[in-house]
Amino acid sequence: MKRSYLDWNATAPLRPEAKAAMVAAMDLVGNPSSVHAEGRAAKGVIERARGQVAEALGAQAADIVFTSGATEAAALALAGRGILGSGIEHDAVREWIEESLPVDPSGQVSVADPARSTLQLANSETGVIQSLPQGLAVSDMTQAFGKIPVAFDWSGCDMALISAHKLGGPKGIGALVLRRGLDVASRIKGGGQEMGRRSGTENLIGIAGFGAAAAAAQRDLDEGVWERVEKLRTILEKALVSSAKEIIFVGKSGPRLPNTTCAVVPGWRGETQVMQMDLAGFAVSAGSACSSGKVKASRVLGAMGFDEAAAGCALRISIGPATTEDELLRFAERWSAQYEKMKAKAG
Repeated sequence: MKRSYLDWNATAPLRPEAKAAMVAAMDLVGNPSSVHAEGRAAKGVIERARGQVAEALGAQAADIVFTSGATEAAALALAGRGILGSGIEHDAVREWIEESLPVDPSGQVSVADPARSTLQLANSETGVIQSLPQGLAVSDMTQAFGKIPVAFDWSGCDMALISAHKLGGPKGIGALVLRRGLDVASRIKGGGQEMGRRSGTENLIGIAGFGAAAAAAQRDLDEGVWERVEKLRTILEKALVSSAKEIIFVGKSGPRLPNTTCAVVPGWRGETQVMQMDLAGFAVSAGSACSSGKVKASRVLGAMGFDEAAAGCALRISIGPATTEDELLRFAERWSAQYEKMKAKAG
């Protein structure tokens, strides 16, 4: 059976540019902290990647701190801050929130004290995009980076979290981004790598892949690739609503990521849909990948005002530049067939 991958928000397929950069980095023997030629060559790869990530994000290279992923970056940025945040934040951020912020039914968060608050730029489950207030302490830009234009230096944020595998880089590498002049206390002590902010020998291979993926993602944005993706998303949603008139597209009334559809059909459990479509050859999800093994209603939809029953019926379809119209129409056809079976059993 030919399978179709429609779960790009969980992790994007590895870009060929990232793979090539990683393979080349594997041949470098030197430790980036060594002063000899081999060490300097390895260090050069890291600094080139740092520049690529910074350019794509609209930040300064010296303010990129490489970490093992956005989860570690969140801990580095948020631990001990007494931070304010909402129920729609990713679990990696939510764990550090001490006071909750209100969320309206469209998924927009009200931030009264930006200097003490964290706010994601785009939600992984719904795709809803936020307007970031000036002076915001921390923004989780993980899902937005690479899909929509982002300029950290113009965002007004003190810090941002990003991850490579959401934009076609390798898993296990991310970064904390700092406003110029701001610093953080290292949580991993040792040799003082990453300008003393995160010790430990750098993940040279992952960093090389991250840099190449960021550069490729910026090229896609410049060439309007995600505008084509958004048109495909519109085709998909029209096909789904033609079969299920009661379907709810969460966040559709406001700005969303161009690739994300969060669909709710009352009475049809999200995990049931995921299993049915997996058997039909399509990879989709019922929410954030970090929560995919837990059979429970979406916390994000609950924060937006959906009751537990409706929040448990969410299906997330997230597509990317490699997705084709044929794949989406085949998905809609198989999904509609399962919908008719569900309705027949319920009737």
